[in-house]
Amino acid sequence: MTAYEKPVIGIAELRDVLGGHFESTIEHIEQMQGGNLSRVYSFVHQGQPFVVKFSDLGDAYGTERYVSKLLSGQGIPFPRVLGEGDAGKLKYIILERIEGSILADCNTERQIALMPELIQLLTRINHLQVSNTNGYGWIKPDGSGTYPSWRDYLIDFFAEDQQGNFWEGWYDLFRTSCLERDVFEECYSRLIEYSAYNEPHRHFIHGDYSPWNILTNGQRITGIIDGNFAYGDFLVDVATLEMMMRGWGHDIVRYYQDNQEREGFVIPNFKERMIGARYLKGIDGLRFFAKMGWTDAYVNTRDFLLGLTN
Repeated sequence: MTAYEKPVIGIAELRDVLGGHFESTIEHIEQMQGGNLSRVYSFVHQGQPFVVKFSDLGDAYGTERYVSKLLSGQGIPFPRVLGEGDAGKLKYIILERIEGSILADCNTERQIALMPELIQLLTRINHLQVSNTNGYGWIKPDGSGTYPSWRDYLIDFFAEDQQGNFWEGWYDLFRTSCLERDVFEECYSRLIEYSAYNEPHRHFIHGDYSPWNILTNGQRITGIIDGNFAYGDFLVDVATLEMMMRGWGHDIVRYYQDNQEREGFVIPNFKERMIGARYLKGIDGLRFFAKMGWTDAYVNTRDFLLGLTN
């Protein structure tokens, strides 16, 4: 299996797409960095900045439309959807562009200064009101979860038979990449064991709460973008942030626990739930890093996971 290549769209086709939504001139079209699964462009219309994303992965943006309404409607700074449609075989979505640059570009001192607000925003996200929905795992465009239980979600997420999504044929990675079958099976067995602690908890999960999806103007957090949105244990988002910032010297779990204590939140079985969340994000990270050819990230994550319960 070769590394995933994001879709390519020509500038003329891009202007045609935007012309179907905006009557006057589109200016300053620029391809943006980031977006592992989408080709992303920024542009300006009548002095206002916007973003358009393109994907070849099925109904890539139906859920983002739902989540945008959910988050922005409850005061979370997430881009509003302004338009969407098809461009040949590609799907696209047009969103407002939130002020700021990614947190990953800030130096360590600035990241530490922003950490309290970063954790507070995550807490708000994970305590969104979702009691009018049902199901676990991936959020569908209608707002419901895809699976009847957390365990069903985990089993299907790592199943060999994937159809029409990013992970179709992913077992080939055991032959064609650095992904090790014995490592996967050992970590997966631990994930299933610890998932019993995560199972009772159902909240909104951003799914990719990382410094590449968090925006700041240097003084405050201005917004969040993207995500692999799901319902389940909110500690999955803590595990994601920890995994993405571990090498930068930040003790994310300690920051998070300190904030929860100040806010008066009691989190039962915190240690066991964190282990379950770490295995979920870590195993997914292993196969993603292998598919992308990021060997160093793979090795670091593998060693962390294997040492978790020793």
